[in-house]
Amino acid sequence: QVQLVESGGGLVEAGGSLRLSCEASERTFSMYGMAWFRQPSGKEREFVAAIASAGGLTSYADSVKGRFTITRDNARDTAYLQMSSLQAEDTAVYQCAANRLGAPAHDARAYTYWGKGTQVTVSS
Repeated sequence: QVQLVESGGGLVEAGGSLRLSCEASERTFSMYGMAWFRQPSGKEREFVAAIASAGGLTSYADSVKGRFTITRDNARDTAYLQMSSLQAEDTAVYQCAANRLGAPAHDARAYTYWGKGTQVTVSS
């Protein structure tokens, strides 16, 4: 059972930046594909970004391309989401997730383990 704990959320002004972290409880972290999803209040959860187990392959939602960057540090069992040029539409609860495929999947159904999430609020 992999436990994921997100941190780094908060309140930021439009145009600002935040970096989210997702720390895993297991040393097998390097085997998992990792992703960030988000869920705005009253809306469906949506894919944001994903990264393969070895870190060489990434994928992004069109809405965040060029503004967000997903990375991982397998030595620290941690994945990151660097968010820049934040907009009010980015306001949501951000969750990280891990999949056993090792691939940067977009579909939430591919992910077995989920964190509880961290709130990101962008004021306009």
